[in-house]
Amino acid sequence: MRKSKLKKRYLLPDPKFGDTLVTKFVNYMMESGKKTLAYSIFYDAIDLVEKKSGENGLEVWRRALTNLTPVVEVKSRRVGGSTFQVPIEIRPERKVNLSIKWLLDYSRSRGEKTMMDKLAAEIIAASKGEGAAIKRKDDTHRMAEANKAFSHFRF
Repeated sequence: MRKSKLKKRYLLPDPKFGDTLVTKFVNYMMESGKKTLAYSIFYDAIDLVEKKSGENGLEVWRRALTNLTPVVEVKSRRVGGSTFQVPIEIRPERKVNLSIKWLLDYSRSRGEKTMMDKLAAEIIAASKGEGAAIKRKDDTHRMAEANKAFSHFRF
């Protein structure tokens, strides 16, 4: 018999902006349980975005996340001994998780000196529709478009 479904945990809003999405982002960014350090890096990056772009930093960050949000992805599906990449639509929660993950991964791999600078630069690039994270989203969409013929294998 299967276990009961897990209860969804709800996050508390962050102290500065009062937004639960910021808390989720900081939780993804946090390493070794150092949440205060992660919050300070995020807030400093948002301030740097405000300085560089001249707009509200939180709005630029939100626009970057919406630009990064994918619509479809491919999943491997075995049919008759061969594996097909089947395009499927993504659940809303996974869309947000993927966009956060991509933004953090590609900001970590940038060449700037501190994480604050890396994150700010990637946020600005993503809000303009450029950068490595946007390229990842486009690659995902392109792969799903190329494998559209196998969409009837969806489960």
